Amino acid sequence: MHKSFQNRRHFMETRITRLLGIEYPIIQGGMAWVAEYHLAAAVSEAGGLGIIGAANAPADWVREQIRETKKLTDKPFGVNIMLMSPYADEIAEVVAEEGVKVVTTGAGSPEKYMKMWKEAGIKVIPVVASVALAKRMERCGADAVVAEGTESGGHIGETTTLVLVPQVVDAVQIPVIAAGGIADGRGIAAAFMLGAEAVQMGTHFIVTKECWVHENYKDLVIKARDIDTRVTGRSTGHPVRALRNQMTGEYLKKEAEGASFEELEQLTLGGLRKAVIDGDVKTGSVMAGQSAGLVKEKMTCEELIQKLVKETEHLLKGTSLYE
Repeated sequence: MHKSFQNRRHFMETRITRLLGIEYPIIQGGMAWVAEYHLAAAVSEAGGLGIIGAANAPADWVREQIRETKKLTDKPFGVNIMLMSPYADEIAEVVAEEGVKVVTTGAGSPEKYMKMWKEAGIKVIPVVASVALAKRMERCGADAVVAEGTESGGHIGETTTLVLVPQVVDAVQIPVIAAGGIADGRGIAAAFMLGAEAVQMGTHFIVTKECWVHENYKDLVIKARDIDTRVTGRSTGHPVRALRNQMTGEYLKKEAEGASFEELEQLTLGGLRKAVIDGDVKTGSVMAGQSAGLVKEKMTCEELIQKLVKETEHLLKGTSLYE
């Protein structure tokens, strides 16, 4: 084996890569409507961990996605289950039946599924936005947690990645994966310095060539500046970060005027699908994180992951931790 490759494998090896059987500690976020089997398989093939986003989809769709992913890669991949989904119970059984290696969870606690998933040999990694939830997930048997800062796209918490990650690292013994605002090697290196053992990225994977989202969506992400995301829904208790457009403008105006939850919901109903599938980036919901301002070009998942690894290696080379 070439010495430089050996060194790269060594510097990128963490408890997360060993736990999940992946080459690089880079996990693709389970984005609703965005993270389907083409993207998940491409990320896993490139050495990271691809994730299928189950969102509110029915169990049959998730089963098909899992089987299609297996046709494209024999490497580990995962499924993200939104626990508020009406199909969560069925999907929890599907992932066990289909031999999925990893499950990430959001919007709730996966405790009632833990026994079934553990018996099926599944690694369970909840996404958390607080120290208290991270500790609870460790107690109920989680193998790791994703500490996701408010910089992320989609549904968010309030604490930033920079302060959330080290506090979660200090609070639990299981490995921590950093998420929120990470789009390049600088972000990965910073996450390692905070004590994380992997990163989860969503926004940069949206613009990869294997991602099926409409080109209008990808172009808006690439054009985004540092100030171009907006958070809607704070008044409802369900804040969501997306790129600013006509829809976010109308939503924030109505929210400031005290509009009802039902009226606000009408503005976003089917909005993500409109943006992802139809390319309606004016009235659709173009979910993306603040890291969109760092995303400048479209490339394959393989090219992106190799770029991230090289950038991170360059930044960390020479430090005593990675000698």
